[in-house]
Amino acid sequence: MDLSNLKPAKGSVKKNNKRLGRGEGSGSGGTASRGHKGAKSRSGYSKKLGFEGGQMPLQRRVPKFGFKNPKRKEFHGINLDTLQKLAEEHKVAEINAEFLRERSIVGKSDLIKVLGRGELTSKLTVEAHAFSKTAKEAIEAKGGSVKIIE
Repeated sequence: MDLSNLKPAKGSVKKNNKRLGRGEGSGSGGTASRGHKGAKSRSGYSKKLGFEGGQMPLQRRVPKFGFKNPKRKEFHGINLDTLQKLAEEHKVAEINAEFLRERSIVGKSDLIKVLGRGELTSKLTVEAHAFSKTAKEAIEAKGGSVKIIE
């Protein structure tokens, strides 16, 4: 088998042998099964995307609203319980962005924010782009330290 002898599966392709618009005697002459008049009966017709027969289309009926801030900073949140679990599994005392990227917890260009959910039991040095107030207090209460990445 090669590319020169490939064929569709038997019975999957049907031929359309109707020759439309070839006189009344053929049975499909006259309007050639297109109905009477209107744009759809003309050759080359294709309706515009979202066209609703002249009715005001949905995308023009519904008002625009909202605002997308182009300068928004979106953080990837990581909770204290996740940090604790990582510290126990990998037996580390320092968690930074590189450590989290190697384990596919955050993406290459993600900004990291440490959040305060969960319990921290070990002394950790954590490096991230931002910290919530409760997370910072919890880390420092266990004798750990917080470094903010610029």
